[in-house]
This record gives sequence, structure tokens and C-alpha cells, in this order.
Amino acid sequence: MTSQLQPDQGISVAADLTRVMFGGQFKQLHEHWRTLFSSRAFGFREGLTAEERTALSYQRLRLVNDALDGLDRPEQLAMDIERLTALHEWIGVADPGLLTVASIHYNLFLGSLLDHDGPRDDLWEFTALERTGTFLCTEAAHGNGATNLETTATYDPDNREFVLHTPTPGAGKFMPNTSSLGGPKTGVVAARLVIGSRDEGVYLFLVPLSDGAGLALPGVRIQRLPQTSTSPVDHCLTTFDRVRLPFEAFLQADNGRLSPNGVFTSNVGNPRKRFLRSVSRVTEGKLCMSAAGLGVTRHALAVATRYAHSRYTSSGTPGGTMPVIEHRSHHAPLLDAFATTYAATLLHRMAVRQWAQAVTKTERDDAERLVAITKGWVTWRARDVMTECRERCGAQGLFLANGIAGPLAAIEGTITAEGDNLVIWVKAGAEMLLDFTTPSGTPGTKPDLSNPDDLQNLLADIERIWHHRARTRLRSGKRGNPVQRWNGTVLSVLPLVDAHARRLAAAALLDSANQATHPDAKRLLLGLHRLFALRHINAHSGALLAQEHLTASQVGQLLDAIEDVIEELAPDTLTLTEGFAISDGNTLQHPISDLSNGVVLA
Repeated sequence: MTSQLQPDQGISVAADLTRVMFGGQFKQLHEHWRTLFSSRAFGFREGLTAEERTALSYQRLRLVNDALDGLDRPEQLAMDIERLTALHEWIGVADPGLLTVASIHYNLFLGSLLDHDGPRDDLWEFTALERTGTFLCTEAAHGNGATNLETTATYDPDNREFVLHTPTPGAGKFMPNTSSLGGPKTGVVAARLVIGSRDEGVYLFLVPLSDGAGLALPGVRIQRLPQTSTSPVDHCLTTFDRVRLPFEAFLQADNGRLSPNGVFTSNVGNPRKRFLRSVSRVTEGKLCMSAAGLGVTRHALAVATRYAHSRYTSSGTPGGTMPVIEHRSHHAPLLDAFATTYAATLLHRMAVRQWAQAVTKTERDDAERLVAITKGWVTWRARDVMTECRERCGAQGLFLANGIAGPLAAIEGTITAEGDNLVIWVKAGAEMLLDFTTPSGTPGTKPDLSNPDDLQNLLADIERIWHHRARTRLRSGKRGNPVQRWNGTVLSVLPLVDAHARRLAAAALLDSANQATHPDAKRLLLGLHRLFALRHINAHSGALLAQEHLTASQVGQLLDAIEDVIEELAPDTLTLTEGFAISDGNTLQHPISDLSNGVVLA
């Protein structure tokens, strides 16, 4: 398969792809982490138990913290969403467990401390990793009903202390990494602030959990949970038996302040909104989880694509062989994976940028919805793409040392962490249905299937179709039973959210093509956009035909149009891989990269 790419006297094709994919900030934000995580210290180690892998993750967390010298202080990393997500894009490939504990320490723990008031001169223990930070919010009986948390922090004004208590078994903090592994730990704990007989809502409290030897402090009970199939992390059930905390343990902000004599004030009247403000770092966490999904997806796609060029199979002629990448059945799903991965990466860049730049309440509300939609779409697509890559590598894809199977299992954690995907999409869909304007367009026009702008209009048509259907279902539902009415609507709302995400991802991909300076980079990005858009249009061709956005003849042309763009892109899969800027030092550590006559050496 001969590449169609032509040399250019300026920037190379791969370099131009990297530039647009990383928003021109690869050197500033990403190169440092790529270099660190491709070093031998972060290579896969065969034969470790789950306990040993967890301990190794904490050891590596210290290497990450040391690597911040000369780049960022930990505080700066926690408060800069672009730098924080850049770290997440590279860390998951090296060590899924490290991804989890680093994300909790820097984002949920340290970020929560920095988001609240008060002197922070005492942060050195956490920034120097003398103590590892963790985050205790979810309770065993209240997974997605976090506003119903039962853990209490009752204020004792006489002693100026809080009494932290777990009142029922269901109030145990579920799955925080609070074991003795990794040394002494301190948690940010979500608990109901009780003053006298008043419940003021859920706030955060800084709580030492273990002593210098890593053993639980008095009143803190830590019980290891069963091993998961995802990242090897020391998940625990953690409870408190009337643990006394100093006044300074309460993390105060405008949504909740308390004077030493027990006078409480808040600029937020709604307890639910007080809680959401307290745990606002979960929004950044969604961006971190989707960034991690992108990093491991690009890596898996690079491994699978390079392997497909190195592994030979029958050519269909007597005694003849050829790389498996030559087969349409092999390179077509990989090209779909490239289109999805490029689009997902660029959608994520958009979400990070919008969140970082949001100032007004309206801007923040819109950005938060986009973050939730992006997190769900990116992590679900990451699982799809990585599953495809695992299959394209055959049995070799099952070996943990080859860098696909382990991160693929860990993707399940990102789908659930920082808000279960389905739950956050239902919320986002409800907002879109009630308070959202559908994209404008001109129904009834006959699009050109080779024109990218027309393809974007068709993607907008799909979104409008689902928006109209969902609103119709909602309006026609039975009055007086909100749950039944919503149940009759939600199966149209979820495709609406998906259509919205795909339209935005495609728009970001098209915009990147227009920013490319190398003509072949532009051609490849336009090809990926066309493939990505046509796949979605084909999946909804019946509805588009019924609404007269497509003719019957055009519907019949869709599969041929998809075949044409696959044939155009097929020679350039390695160049598309190079656009990911993945270090050879990383991929060459995988046994799958050590080939001799098609045999992978252990």
C-alpha cells in the first residue's frame, strides 16, 4: 500500500497533524510528560500482584511530583486545567493505577483545598507528598444521589470543633483510596454541616486519616474492598466514629461560612447548589477522565496500526504474503477509529478551552454541560476504539505488557468516575431539551455528500430531528406523573445528546482541517471528517430521508461514499499515527513491537 503523501519544504505532514491536534501547545504542555512516561521507570513490570502494582503506583506518584520541579508547582498544576489535563493524557498509558491516585491527589484533593478560603501555608505536606491526599464523597447507599449523603459534621461551639460521624452503614465512604499503601493520607471529606438542630447542607472538611506509618487514626475505620477489574487501586470503605476536627478543618467559601461562635452564612440558599459548589472540582475531574481516555486510545491505536503493518498474512496467491493492514476488513475499522479519535481529541480541546475561559454564570453553565457531554462521549468512544484495537492485535492484544488490555479495563473506571456517564447525560439532555436552542439550518435542501459544510448541516439536521422527537414525547406524556412522563422521553433525549456531541466533534475536526498548513495534512483531516460524518449520517439515513433532508438516491450512495474515503485514507494510516506524537521509547517497550519474521518475542 503506497502512501499518497508528497514532501513539502515547510512543516512535515505528521508535524502539522500534531500541531493542530494539540492546539499548537505540544511543546509547552505535553512534551515533558511524554518524555517522562516513556522512560524505563514507567515501563510495564511483569508478574506483580495487585497489591504490588498499587504500591508501585504510589512510588511513581512521587516521581511525577518530583518531575514538576522546573515545570510547575503542584498548586499551579492543580489550578491550570490545560496543564492538568495534559498530564492525564499521558499518565494512563504508563500506569492506570497511577492515573487514579494522581488525579485524586492533584485535582480532587489539592484542587478542592485551593478552591476554598483560608491560609494555605500548610500545604507543603501535600505538595511534597509527605502525605497523600484523597477524596471521600460518594457513600455506599448514595452512589448517584450525592445530595442525600448522611455523614455528618456537627459543630461544637464550646470547643470550636466538629464531630465527624458515620450514622448508618450505608453512609460509609465508598471506594476512596484510604489504605496504608502509599504512606500517611489525608482526606477531603464531604459531610453534612449540622449546627444545633439545623442541617446546612453538604460541605467539605479536611480530615487526617492515618499516622506516619499509614495506620488509621482513632475513630477512622478503613476496610479494603474487593479487587476491581479496572485500575489496581486500594479502594476502601471508610467510616468515622465521632472523630473530632479543629475549626480550621471546615473548607469555607461564599457558599458557606461559619464564625467560631457558630453563626452560619451563605450566598446560596439552595442546599443542592451549596453541595455542587463544594464539589465543583468534579467538573475538572470529568475533563481529566476524558483526557485520560484520549491518551490511552491514541496509544492503543498507534500500537494496533504499527502491528498491522508488521504482521504478515496470506495474500490470496500461492505462497504469497502481505501485511494485514492491506485487507479492507482490517484497515477500515482502524480508519473509523482514527476518525473518531481525532474528532474526540479536538472536541475535548474545545471543552477544556470553554471551561477555562468561562466567566459569567451563563458561560459556566454552558461550559459545564459541554464538559459532561464530552466526558460521556469521549470515554464511551475510547472503550469502543480500544476494543477494536485489542481485536485487531489478536491474541497479542490480550497481553498486559502490550499496553492495550490494561488501559482498556481501566476505561471502565473513567466511565463511572466523576459522574456515571448515563446519569450525567440524562441531566445534560434534560437541560438541552428545556433550555437549549437547536442549531440553525435550512430543511429541505439537497446536500452534496462531498461538501464538508453540507455534511455538517446534515449532522445538525440529525440533532434537530432528535430534539423535535424528544420535545414531542415530553409534551404528549401523561400529566401528573413526572417519572412516567420522563420515561417516555428519555430514550429520545439520549440520542439527542449523542447527536449534539458528534456534531460538535465533527465541527472541531473540520476546523482543524482548515487550520492545517500542509496540503496533505489538510487532505487527511478533511478525509477523516468526511468518514466520521458519513458514518453518523448513514446510521440516521432513514430519519433524514423521511424528513426530506436526503433523497432516496443519496441514501443509496452513502455506503459507496464511505468506501471511497476509506480507500483514499488507507495508504496513510502510519502518518495518521505519527500525528499522535507518541514516543517510540514508549511503544518499543511493548513485546508486540519486537518482531522477527512475524513472531512476537517475549
